[in-house]
Amino acid sequence: MLRNPRRERAVYGLRVLAVTLARSRNSRSSGMRSIWAKTWLLIRDQFSHMPLLRELQENNPNDYRNYLRMMDSCFQQLLSLLSPYIIKQDTCMRAAIPAEQRLIATLHYLATGRSLQDIKFTTGISPQALGVIIPETCSAIIQVLQKDYIRFPSNTQQWKDVAAQFDNLWNFPNCGGGIDGKHVRIVPPPNSGSYYFDYKGFCSIVLLAVLSANYEFLYVNVGMNGRHSDGGVMIRTEFYDRLQKGTLHLPNAQDNIEGLNFVFVADEAFSLGEHILKLFPMRNLSPQQRIFNYRLSRARRVVENAFGILSSRFRLFLTAINLAEYRINHVVLCCCILHNFLRRNAFSYIAPGQSDEPFSQPAEKAVMPALESACAGLGSQNARLVCEQYMDYFVSRGAVPWQQNLLAE
Repeated sequence: MLRNPRRERAVYGLRVLAVTLARSRNSRSSGMRSIWAKTWLLIRDQFSHMPLLRELQENNPNDYRNYLRMMDSCFQQLLSLLSPYIIKQDTCMRAAIPAEQRLIATLHYLATGRSLQDIKFTTGISPQALGVIIPETCSAIIQVLQKDYIRFPSNTQQWKDVAAQFDNLWNFPNCGGGIDGKHVRIVPPPNSGSYYFDYKGFCSIVLLAVLSANYEFLYVNVGMNGRHSDGGVMIRTEFYDRLQKGTLHLPNAQDNIEGLNFVFVADEAFSLGEHILKLFPMRNLSPQQRIFNYRLSRARRVVENAFGILSSRFRLFLTAINLAEYRINHVVLCCCILHNFLRRNAFSYIAPGQSDEPFSQPAEKAVMPALESACAGLGSQNARLVCEQYMDYFVSRGAVPWQQNLLAE
């Protein structure tokens, strides 16, 4: 048979084309989904934690509370407030994830700090969907609850109400709150270098807060990178700007107890000011200065206790949060709002031992760690005068009987 070179070249070309198409098809198919969704994710009511939660809800309320960090009554109240903002419509392709499951997944994430891949097996929701649901739900919580549950005082009477609570619970008059910062660990964004690297040796953002005597957040600022100190963060906040300009509507000194300045209590990371008090340096302290440090430390511990309660209830703070930066800010603010919500609505929110007793006589050893890291300087002359005025008050008309135990040891 005579060879036909032209025909052979055409056949060879067709074979090459067939092999190329087959390889291309295999390459594309290896990166494409073979199914719309995994079968077990489509029947999450059967394989997720929902059946267990219904059992706990009916027969084991304490275990239910441990799982969601709140009793069922609080959960139902929260769900009723948020449902209009997080409910989704079913489509012709599949049923929407109900608002209840969206809220439960979000609370479980905040309570545990587990990765979205881990939570997938608990909730029966894909990590991709969780990555959308959790930020959406946190944003809804902020939108719905912030105005009612983080109330920064806006007039003189509201500041006086805050101060009265401090005086009644912690024997510190004219106090508008305790100030402190908390470094929240994060997984740094790509190509961020050392931008978030802090003095503790990890990457973080700073949560700066003003706390009431009852462990509630009055003011929250979150998002500054961890390279800044607590004091450095504060001077960049609206709170500090208004404090310096005198636009916070603080009570005048002549209207306060003993005519003393209205103040906030802070630790050594902050600068002393006419309205910000911190400890005397731990060098050759007089008995009067020791009592002042003792009384101020006792009032300021509400901030440390509140941060401890927050981390205990929302163990997300014990991990490195792996989300986009703006989403981390929303998640942290959401936890602070939920803290206040539960503080007011759940009597068992604070476990025994997580806070000081209001009328207890705190041991000196419990206060000394804060005293040992006292401030290095005493600020302006006016600021030092305010410290001395409070010191004189604490050892005279404002003395409490048990403070003498400090001097006796």
